[in-house]
Amino acid sequence: MDSLEKQLIRAELVQRREEGCDVAAIESRVQQALADDTTDDAVFAELYDALDALAPEASFPYEEPSELDAIRALRPEGPRRMDLGDAEDAVGDRIHGAWLGRAAGCSLGKPVEGWPRRRIDEYLESAGALPLDDYIPYTEGAISPGLKSSTRDNIEFMARDDDMDYPILGLLALERYGAELTARNMANTWLGRMPFHLLYTAESVAYRNFVNRLWPPESAVWRNPFREWIGAQIRADIFGYVTPGWPEKAAELAYQDASISHVKNGIYGEMFVAAMLAAAFVEDDVEKIVSIGLSEIPRKCRLAEAVHDTRVWCRELSDWEKVWEKINEKYGHYSGVHTINNAALVVMGLFFGANDYEKGIVVTVRGGWDTDCTGATVGSILGAKFGAEALPDKWVGVLNDRLMSCVRDCNDNRISELAERSHRVASAMLAPVEEEEPAAPIADGDGGLPGTWKMDLSWGGMVLTVDDDLSGQVELTAFGETSKIRDVRVEGNKVGFVFGMYKGEVTMDMEFKGKVQGDRLVGVCSSGAHEFALNGVRK
Repeated sequence: MDSLEKQLIRAELVQRREEGCDVAAIESRVQQALADDTTDDAVFAELYDALDALAPEASFPYEEPSELDAIRALRPEGPRRMDLGDAEDAVGDRIHGAWLGRAAGCSLGKPVEGWPRRRIDEYLESAGALPLDDYIPYTEGAISPGLKSSTRDNIEFMARDDDMDYPILGLLALERYGAELTARNMANTWLGRMPFHLLYTAESVAYRNFVNRLWPPESAVWRNPFREWIGAQIRADIFGYVTPGWPEKAAELAYQDASISHVKNGIYGEMFVAAMLAAAFVEDDVEKIVSIGLSEIPRKCRLAEAVHDTRVWCRELSDWEKVWEKINEKYGHYSGVHTINNAALVVMGLFFGANDYEKGIVVTVRGGWDTDCTGATVGSILGAKFGAEALPDKWVGVLNDRLMSCVRDCNDNRISELAERSHRVASAMLAPVEEEEPAAPIADGDGGLPGTWKMDLSWGGMVLTVDDDLSGQVELTAFGETSKIRDVRVEGNKVGFVFGMYKGEVTMDMEFKGKVQGDRLVGVCSSGAHEFALNGVRK
């Protein structure tokens, strides 16, 4: 089998070129190695590393960092948090509408995912379904039998789709970790809940990197040429659902999720959508919703440029097909599953669906490219804007309140229950923060974590030793084994670190988060699938 680098290097060439790098010299070497069918894995590894080392040309006109603080430093002014006002009473209905709207939009686009626009319209015309005013009809031989359950007159539920798996994964993570959700928390949730073979492109790469002990942010970049594709953008929605009226927090949570698998515009896509969703609970004007989304990403990035262009075209042209032609002409060179071109279609769908949910999802899906993703995103934002009660029964009634998923322990879901759970998380997210009682003075004034701690576990003891430079180890006395700690974090009396726990021939990474309280260390350890209290006393 070809090496990983040989399999991915063509896509990496495209990615580096799109990031503003001059790849000409390396590309000629890559093409020669491919033409020679070189079997020396070291050749492609060297070439891949050379691509990694490139920097954007000085003439590249965009500013595109991947760190949250740097992103925030480059964003335009915006309403970081909005007063819910009268909208507060409707939050539950709006969240329900977002879940329903997303499911219906996803189901509409699912049978024609990846089709170009011309093929979609030719098929609809041949099936007597233009103008499209319902789900895609099923024709044997034209649409895969496996997709029949998402076609007109055959829908009994929202069929399993990764676009609907991710909101469930995000909800599970938020229910466990709340407002303090981290990228590592999301990675652990994936490992514990999501089967690898049902992840694609950047998500599949990130999962592979987790298994090989590469954690965020490294997991997003190691041999990942798909790091600006649409995968993060389709994971945004739950973070907007739980932060109504709070676009800055929605974008922050979306960043934690996106950064496990994406960089630059891949991250911005998720932040942009999450912020728009948070705004849609308060703001009725689509133009303003889009502007609020833009206010959470760098003003001079490629995604922002595409969104600005699309807004201008939507204002100037009354025909969505003419807007589509403009989008295709300027941004159609991107992969059909890239963030930027698909985000432009989302903006187009929002403008033309500003007062009509059906028109919004229909024109978006007819635009082609990643139709289930874009249909879902537009349906989600319009669903939050209009609320569940206002959505046409023709589109949401056929789902029968059911959503199928491959997420562990969440295979057959009631959409209404997912909405209720999301509402509970939102209520907790928006509740005033209670001031914590001051922690008891830390013994011997050593500032917190450094020292030796005897930890009590249900299955045996553990001794934690931390040096002044925050290096250290844990000794699992029950097993007679020792593991170094890493990723140590100290903020006041809050502490965290990661260590390995041995299970047979496998090392399972455990993340500890807790507090120093006097001479005690109290907190919780978790891996994706396991969680337990870990309490200790200073020796």
